[in-house]
Amino acid sequence: MSSSPTSRATPRTAERSKARAAARLAAVQALYQHDMEATPVTQLLHEFHNHRLGATIEDMEYAEPEVDFFDDVVKGTHARLAEIDTMIAAKLAKGWSLTRLDKAMRAILRAGTYELLARADVAVGTVISEYVDVAHAFFDKREAGFVNGLLDAIAKDVRT
Repeated sequence: MSSSPTSRATPRTAERSKARAAARLAAVQALYQHDMEATPVTQLLHEFHNHRLGATIEDMEYAEPEVDFFDDVVKGTHARLAEIDTMIAAKLAKGWSLTRLDKAMRAILRAGTYELLARADVAVGTVISEYVDVAHAFFDKREAGFVNGLLDAIAKDVRT
């Protein structure tokens, strides 16, 4: 009995998936840096392209990201920041504001919201699970669950 070609990831799609996961993590790091230091986006992109993407930093080798995808998430999130922040703020519990969130959490939610808004080519489940994975790199299980719930609520508003 053989599997259909769509039921298994091919090496090419697995490689693309890994490259996009690396691009998402790098985009969150770039957005975090922008939030912390107000580094201009063009300077951030230059720094990441030349010194971070796919590099070995502190004995950790980073996967080679899909650079165009990274650029789109960073530039697109920055360009639509007011819209994205309004959407996130609307889903926060009463008494919470975007400024109360940890900067890394804001970067994760902003990038995920951007993808839900602008990247219809990426399935909702993929966006949510990828940013939950990114959240696990920075936070405990509880915060990853928060990312899951908030992005799911936004997805229900922006994707039909």
